[in-house]
Amino acid sequence: MANTIHQEISINASPAQVYEALTNFEQFSALTGAPAEIDPVSGGQFSCFGGMITGQTIEADPGNRLVQAWRAANWESGVYSIVKFDFEKSGDNETKLIFDHAGFPEEHVDHLSQGWHDRYWSPLKAYLESLNQGQSN
Repeated sequence: MANTIHQEISINASPAQVYEALTNFEQFSALTGAPAEIDPVSGGQFSCFGGMITGQTIEADPGNRLVQAWRAANWESGVYSIVKFDFEKSGDNETKLIFDHAGFPEEHVDHLSQGWHDRYWSPLKAYLESLNQGQSN
């Protein structure tokens, strides 16, 4: 399982805001519209999209890096992949999110690659943009 996905996304929000949206269960549920349970510390368990995605946080460095052992419910028992989110400040209030996903079953590469955009990046951008517009009014 040497499959990898590498994506770089620009988000109009601070690294701290992006990190918080991905690790705070209330914000994550609000941005995805699906139930989530997230213990945002190293060693903490998480469940997103109503249990479709589960795993454990390996490294939690707020605003800088998040690494998780991550699996989809329809994968074989015991199969986990590794996701890594690195957050870099770029500009006044912008984050360059560098994302890597490795070790997932080969047959899921296309679904996962598109799924990160559809289920994470697009809703995340919209959610944080709406928050930041509300703060500037």
